[in-house]
Amino acid sequence: QLRLVESGGGLVQPGGSRRLSCATSGFTYNAIGWFRQAPGKEREGLSCITRSGGTTNYADSVKGRFTISRDNAKNTVYLQMNSLKPEDTAVYYCNALAGPTYYWGQGTQVTVSS
Repeated sequence: QLRLVESGGGLVQPGGSRRLSCATSGFTYNAIGWFRQAPGKEREGLSCITRSGGTTNYADSVKGRFTISRDNAKNTVYLQMNSLKPEDTAVYYCNALAGPTYYWGQGTQVTVSS
């Protein structure tokens, strides 16, 4: 059964860190991207990584603060988020490319607040 599940969201104080996980099963992805959507805003692409070679890309808004990584043995991609700001508050989604098809997870809420 094909599954794509995000986890790791929660409440974090400004300046804090959080690591999100995107666990896949039932298929082999070619690349995975992390996106987020804040209330009233469009979904924003943050970062992506390829399964083979681990090539990464980052949006300017998170470059230097967020790090994407993968564990191919666990079929899981991570997003390490540091120096979090209130404006990082959003639902975070992972999106997997497998062949010609994109798959979305259900999202995980990250709230940055004191």
